[in-house]
Amino acid sequence: MQDFAFVLPSKVAEAQSPGDILPLALTTTFPWRPAFVMKYSKPLLQFSRLIQQTRAPQRADRAAAGTLPTRAYRYCDAVTAAAGFGWWIFPPIDLQLIWDGNDIFWHFDGAADWMPLSPSAQFPDFSNAFDKEAPPALQGCAPPFLTALPEPGVLQIWTGLMARTAEDWSLLIRAPANLPTPGGYSLYEGIVETDRWFGPLFTNLRLTRTQQPIRLRADFPLLQVQPLPREAYAEQTLGSATIKPNMAAMSDEDWDAYQRTIVVPNLDPEREFGAYAVATRRRRRTPCPYSKVAADR
Repeated sequence: MQDFAFVLPSKVAEAQSPGDILPLALTTTFPWRPAFVMKYSKPLLQFSRLIQQTRAPQRADRAAAGTLPTRAYRYCDAVTAAAGFGWWIFPPIDLQLIWDGNDIFWHFDGAADWMPLSPSAQFPDFSNAFDKEAPPALQGCAPPFLTALPEPGVLQIWTGLMARTAEDWSLLIRAPANLPTPGGYSLYEGIVETDRWFGPLFTNLRLTRTQQPIRLRADFPLLQVQPLPREAYAEQTLGSATIKPNMAAMSDEDWDAYQRTIVVPNLDPEREFGAYAVATRRRRRTPCPYSKVAADR
């Protein structure tokens, strides 16, 4: 198998000035199907921060910010892997929302009163900041911070960021995995071809209760974004699944795998807890055999 070099993200650092790009850097090699991976000289994912108050994206935490039960964190690699897959994205400011069943109102610290969202609102003082930095042709084109959508109780919120991925990679935008949300709203998930579409990194949010303030905190993750090779959700990929309709259709190989995975371990009275998690973590720590081959070339 041939090796393909690409860039994996490390921790995202804070920008030092308004024009800085939040950097990602850590180059490695990984053997994978050629259709999925190409050779990159740039980061796989690059964030640009337009609203300076926005907290920088953070690698999602495998412990879900310490909220996972200890047993799950120690023994369930499936849960921790999902929790740590991607980056957390935060609201740019503390704000509150109220839906009265018809209209949406919003408020932030320092605002004189609740304001109707009709239909959109700019982030405080952002329009002037945008016009100072944008080329003349783009002045007056600052993206809105909040927008009420036609559907009842649904609004769009911009994170203050833009994102660009390498060619043939997209971003899945979703709620943080395995992290309890404050309640009162739910997020729509979406997959954006961010290698082709460079615009505001936003989400659509549906309010689920009326007449009560719903708070979004600037220090609590609102979103989790996860990079996906476009082939992972292509029709050819999703159409390649098969179904065995009953147990009679299962092969000897299937039954043998079930015995090794489930039956044998549970018959061992001295088995260790979390054997799957231990084996999975050990595989992650094992050097890839193809990396040495590539280094020797």
